[in-house]
Amino acid sequence: MGEWTDKAKGKVKETVGVATGDRSLEAEGKADTLKGKVKGVVEDVKHAIKDKVDEREEVRRGDADPYQR
Repeated sequence: MGEWTDKAKGKVKETVGVATGDRSLEAEGKADTLKGKVKGVVEDVKHAIKDKVDEREEVRRGDADPYQR
């Protein structure tokens, strides 16, 4: 599932777990929320790496000034 889906699903499970006293469901919800956060960080890192690779490729081709940024 996606980042936001995991976060939302996790929050619902966590809330229901707290409300019903089901510590297992609460823990599962926290794990799902954390999984969503990790997916978000991974996506951010992937985008940052892609941007740097693209930037280096532009410099290599001579399409960009390496000192402009």
